[in-house]
Amino acid sequence: MKIGPRIKNLRLKKGLTQEELGERTDLTKGYISQIERDLSSPSLETFFDILEVLGCTPKEFFSDEEREQKVVYTDEDLTEFVDDERGYRIQWLVPESNENEMEPIMLTLEKGGSFKQFEPSLADTFAYVLSGRIKVSLGKRTYYAKAGQTVYYQASEEHQISNDNDGPSELLLVATDSYL
Repeated sequence: MKIGPRIKNLRLKKGLTQEELGERTDLTKGYISQIERDLSSPSLETFFDILEVLGCTPKEFFSDEEREQKVVYTDEDLTEFVDDERGYRIQWLVPESNENEMEPIMLTLEKGGSFKQFEPSLADTFAYVLSGRIKVSLGKRTYYAKAGQTVYYQASEEHQISNDNDGPSELLLVATDSYL
């Protein structure tokens, strides 16, 4: 069994560079590279140290069973929150997406409704307006988007999305930071 590609795959899933994995295991980047290419075999102690940093047990590592990743989500997976006072409904399209790098939601804003105001962050925000018209307040600037238009911004300033339509507006919103 070639263990190198499996270690590399686990490292990439954890978002670590070879250098970061090396620092956490007291190994060099070069040695990690050799292990991942099956040019060197680590001692058992080193192997267990690597697995510990990667959050994997030996049993999971050597298991031939691949854990099935959920790929398709249905209405049954939705979580919903309604804020009647502020005039919005939010639907989380992927359960526990706040633990992922992207958080996709469906946002419905009633006439006069506004989503909560957010503080500056490192997040990127993408929105596709499905119906109606929205207003995006980003710092001191204001932008408008209507059905069929796309919004994309870095959330480095205070920001808020509001309805700028005589009826409801609906948008698909994806943020790269879990602050929704």
